[in-house]
Formats: sequence, C-alpha cells, structure tokens
Amino acid sequence: MIRAYKFLIRPTVGQAQALAEMLRDHCSLYNGALQERRDAYRHVSKTSIKYGQQSAQLKDIRAFDPERQGRWSFSSQQATLRRLDKAFTAFFRRIKAGEKPGYPRFRGVNRFDTVDFPRDGDGCRWDSTPHDPVTRVRFQGVGHVRVNRHRPVAGKVKTVSVRREGRRWYVILTAEQAEPEPLPATGSVVGIDLGIANFLADSDGGFVPNPRHGRKAAARLEAAQQALGRCERRGDRRRKQVQRVAGLHRKVRRQRLDHAHKTALDLVRRHDFIAHEDLRIRTMVRTPAPRPDPDRLGAFLPNGAAAKAGLNRSISDAGWGVFLTILHAKAESAGREVIVVDPRNTSRRCPACGHTAKENRPTQEQFHCQQCDHRAHADTVGAVNVLRAGLVRRDARKG
Repeated sequence: MIRAYKFLIRPTVGQAQALAEMLRDHCSLYNGALQERRDAYRHVSKTSIKYGQQSAQLKDIRAFDPERQGRWSFSSQQATLRRLDKAFTAFFRRIKAGEKPGYPRFRGVNRFDTVDFPRDGDGCRWDSTPHDPVTRVRFQGVGHVRVNRHRPVAGKVKTVSVRREGRRWYVILTAEQAEPEPLPATGSVVGIDLGIANFLADSDGGFVPNPRHGRKAAARLEAAQQALGRCERRGDRRRKQVQRVAGLHRKVRRQRLDHAHKTALDLVRRHDFIAHEDLRIRTMVRTPAPRPDPDRLGAFLPNGAAAKAGLNRSISDAGWGVFLTILHAKAESAGREVIVVDPRNTSRRCPACGHTAKENRPTQEQFHCQQCDHRAHADTVGAVNVLRAGLVRRDARKG
C-alpha cells in the first residue's frame, strides 16, 4: 500500500533562494524540451521526439551549463522530462477520444512549483540526520532543510517531491506500507447522498451541514482581487497583494480539506459498508454550450449560463471530489468497503413502493410519492435508495 505525506519545511533565507533557483532551472529545462518537440514536429517533417531521446541529451546539457543545470540532481531532471512526456501522452489520448486536445503549454517561472525526485537517496535524502532530534530533508544543491514533521512516517519512503505554495515550501513523500489492521467491525451499513443545501445526508436520517467555506470568504476574496487589479504590474505592491490573495485561497482550501477529512473519518469509524453515487463532477460543472441565434448574425440565444454558474460555484465550493477521494483512501486503510452506484432516479424512486416519477419530488427538500403517499426528506430518500443499490451490487459481486 502506498501512502502520501505532506510536511511543511522551514528553509533558511539562503536555502529558500536555492530552492527557487532549482524550480527556475527545472522550468527552463521543461520549456526547452517542449520547444524542441514543437520545432521537430513543425520543421523536420513532423518528427516526434520521445522521452528517451531527450533524456539522453541531459549529460551534454549539464556539461554545457554546469551553473544552472549541472548543479541539480540528474534523476530530478529526468522526472521533469517524464512530466512533459506525460503531458504529451495525455494530449494524444484526448485527441483519440475526441475531447478538447489541450496542447502542452510553456510554464512561467511562477507557475512551475514542483520538482520530483523518483527515489529517496538519489538527489535527496529524507531524514538525512537521523541522530538529530529535528527531522531534516537533504536536497542536492540546497542542503539539509528543517522539516516540521507533525506525524510519524510509516513504511519505506519511495519518492520525494518539493513544492512551493505561495511563500511556503512543502516536502511530499510517498511511502510503501504493509496492509494496516482493519478497524473493529460495527455491523453498520449506510448510504450517503451528497448535496448543496446539506453537504451530506445518510440513510439513517442524519445530515451534515454544508459549511460553504468559499461563500463565507467571497467578500474578502472579492475585495482582495479588486485591490490586485488596481496594482501596477511587476511592482512590489502587486507582488504582496498576489500573496494576500493566494493566502485567502489557501485558507479556504485547507478549511475544505479539514471538513472532508473529519466527515470521512466519522463515516469510516461508524460503518462497515458505505455506498455513494457515482457522480460525474466534471460534467456537472461544465458550462452550457452557446446557442447561436439563427435570425441575427453574431447574436446568441439565452442558454441559462448565468444560473448554471451559480450552481457550478456551489458544487465546487462543496468539494465533493476531494471528499470522495479522501473517503476511499480512509476506507481502504480501515478495511471498510465503499461501493459506487448509478445516481439516476435515486431521489425520484419511492423507497416504500418503488414508484419512480419526477412528480415525486415537488421541491428541493420534499419527497411525496404520488402512488403510496409516502413522505420524507428528498435527500434521505436518495440515501436510502443508494444504500439498497449498493447492497445489491455487493451481493452480486460476492455471488
């Protein structure tokens, strides 16, 4: 089992400068490799350059520019080239699937924030001073950097990454662990229905309120963004304001993560089996396609984009995708079972008689079966139907 850990690191002023230079030089390598691929395809009879060819050039690149490229880890530079290769692989996959291609783009130095080290001990060393009570991580060209390790790392460290987020620096580890001991069985099963009015409703009739962290911080974010728009470009005032805006976004993101972790942990501790809907979140937050007006050239018909934008913001603010990812990870560690089910008609099907109709849900919160007169909260009905569908899938899988 592979688990990831993220720790805040506290570099000195000189180490922070060296880390920034490392990001800058890896960004330059990434952009140079991208330019080489573009030129080869455009000017050399549509020739495609692969990772192996660019990796073979690293030795000459390091010898030609020892000050900027030769000082960093060879393996980390290979990882940067692999990163570009993955971007092209995804580009060609989207073309074959008929999706929007999204050709790989050049990265600005402020938008290249991560350097990967594929193996602990090759250009980096986790816990480089084991006899020191303070944990440190060593990076080639930077030195031993102090780590704020807030929890122990279990298992053998496999990969190490360094990331910049605003003015802070983090180290991210992946560690290989043995299968953990499952939590004691509770004999409880539950279905959950994610929503906007309530973040979560379960099949037992319980609700988890939606904290709406983004909406609560919207006024401060709007004021900070407006102040940023009044700043002159490439000035110190603008740079400081960018950091303020980033800090507000970081706070909202961490609040959302904290809520997701606590909610998922509570579900995993109380239930052996959890069922939830298979939500296509990317499709749900997609902007409606424009509708050209056939009678007026260059004009468009109303397509409900303004109303849909408000729903999209609410879905993104709820953070369903983050929560479900965390739920699956915690359930795997605890030995719990999580099953996804088809979300169609879960809130329109009566749990008492099975009658399915859109008229069964007259409002957002109310469920009133038109056939058997069953009444309940619509989200609770959805959670009950999700649980039943999940149990059917579990039994079919075991059978």
